Amino acid sequence: MPIPAGSFEMGSADGEFDERPVHRVTISRPFLLAATEVSNAQYERFDPGHKTLRGKRGLSREDDEAVLFVSWHDAAAFCQWLSEKEGKPYRLPTEAEWEYACRAGTTTAYHAGNELPAECSRSQVFSWDPKPVSLRVGQTAPNAWGLQDMHGNAEEWCLDTYGPYPAEPQTEPVGRAGGEMKVARGGSHNTEPVHLRSANRMGTLPEDRHWLIGFRVACGGMPASIPLPPAPAATWASDVKPAKSDWRPAADMERPWFATPRQFVLIPAGSNGPLYSQHNHCPSVTWCENGDLLAVWFSTRTERGREMTILASRLRAGAGAWDPASEFFKAPDRNMTGSSLFNDGQGTLYHFNGLEAGDGWGNLALALRTSVDNGLTWSPARLIQPEHQRRNQVISGTLRTATGALIQPCDAVWSGHGGTAIHVSTDGGRTWRDPGAGTPPPKFDAGLSGGTIAGIHAGVVELGTGRLMALGRGDSIRSQQAGGSGVGDRMPMSLSSDLGRTWAYAASPFPPISSGQRLVLARLREGPLLFCSFTDPSDSRQPKGLEVVDGTGKQNTGFGLFAALSEDDGRTWPYRRVVSEGVERRLHGGAWTREFVMDATHGEPRGYLCFTQTPDRLIHLLSSAVHYQFNLAWLKQGGVIAESETP
Repeated sequence: MPIPAGSFEMGSADGEFDERPVHRVTISRPFLLAATEVSNAQYERFDPGHKTLRGKRGLSREDDEAVLFVSWHDAAAFCQWLSEKEGKPYRLPTEAEWEYACRAGTTTAYHAGNELPAECSRSQVFSWDPKPVSLRVGQTAPNAWGLQDMHGNAEEWCLDTYGPYPAEPQTEPVGRAGGEMKVARGGSHNTEPVHLRSANRMGTLPEDRHWLIGFRVACGGMPASIPLPPAPAATWASDVKPAKSDWRPAADMERPWFATPRQFVLIPAGSNGPLYSQHNHCPSVTWCENGDLLAVWFSTRTERGREMTILASRLRAGAGAWDPASEFFKAPDRNMTGSSLFNDGQGTLYHFNGLEAGDGWGNLALALRTSVDNGLTWSPARLIQPEHQRRNQVISGTLRTATGALIQPCDAVWSGHGGTAIHVSTDGGRTWRDPGAGTPPPKFDAGLSGGTIAGIHAGVVELGTGRLMALGRGDSIRSQQAGGSGVGDRMPMSLSSDLGRTWAYAASPFPPISSGQRLVLARLREGPLLFCSFTDPSDSRQPKGLEVVDGTGKQNTGFGLFAALSEDDGRTWPYRRVVSEGVERRLHGGAWTREFVMDATHGEPRGYLCFTQTPDRLIHLLSSAVHYQFNLAWLKQGGVIAESETP
């Protein structure tokens, strides 16, 4: 269909933050745009092998349905093939061309008004998995310029790299330089109507393929404009010192030490994109060679929302406070649940992250980036598990075994029960496998075994024997005393002797935890195992607490966040302490925790924990919003020495 030259107001003042500022855009040359999306039959003249993907996830089986499961690279290659075949300049439309053509002179949310026309509906509701619907092209009424299926059916790849809008008028814009996410427009089936608006922006990694995205072709010469400059550097990527710190241990590391807790999530009140003050959760933290700490977490309005983004902050070497938060990693209009940061001790930082097809966290792909300059720059993200599916929800707690294998735990389910998978690389992160994939659904009973860790959000460590041990949330196991008398549910423990292919289950000595709580299990540099968790489930109406040791060595009952230490690879845990500086203090735990009171016997009641131990042997424990610091001597010897600065 011919699209005339002209001008329009791009964006929406009432939409998401990235649709602003509304700005004047001129399309100076007419071009042609396909009336509908490319169909299966059309695409398979270029790639006959694609026919094996018809009907995947129950969608797009017929010749005349919109093609799905095509990457940006696939769509661009199709355009190149078609150009050579017909001798015409086929390409993907730019983002500006797409919105201009979709609006066709209108200024409403959809080209037919402010409500999505009923004929465009293809199961326009949230669902954890897509419902099969017909995606036959050309079934909606055309807009004023003869284009159909511009709202829904399938998302459509655009030419541009995603980036923030400028305020100034633009002519033939082609996106921004830098960045790695490619734009998609129009929304799709199995998506809430708000994402189908003319101004709504989406995107993902150009290698991503799933059941929501197809494309349509434009025909016309490339715009003569050049990309806008990259967006300004985020705070976490500004003024990063390149020098290597000696991380020299303090002279008094044998003296018990516990720092005054501090907030690490610093976001202005009322933020509504790209930072969100409503809900910040699920952190990960690691140390950098230059002496900094780097933390990431998700920020969102709702946990299943497409607006969810990953933020970051630095605690710079010698600084007394964390930097204000700034955006770290985001595929526009995709849920980003789950992050993990890891320093391999050899100069490389790893960042693992989930990448959804749309809403929720039940169909994540698994992305990996690396940095060799203290997190200043990162390699292009690559999908080490490109299939959007269960078993890919990243958990903080990456580890490397004595033989060099990298292990990344990921929830195997989207619900609160069902276990944890691991992804393993034995070649330095180049290739990855899920050793327990394809196993039957597990039964998490003591004495049984399966291919999945018992409990979600599991922490995993390597024991001295080379076996893996894991502790998780949910899937509790009933513990029995001698003689068979029940003593109640316990957090499940899983053991593997074959690098995660199979796991044997038993009851741990620790109480189970529940929603809004995540544990830490790790090995300290000094050798012992560290376990951090909560004495009672978050939904407990009558907390029982846990026997702990106070600052004088006296047995006492503690409540909330505690740390335990094992010097015999988890057989016994004689050191247990409430994570508290021992004085009454009111703190805000963010996320599901909110405000709580800490004192000598009460720690934070819930939160998602993550951990790193810096080369100076300080232990850094983060909950959803609070940063705790202490040392091994504090865990073993007791005594609380509150400090405002590190030793």
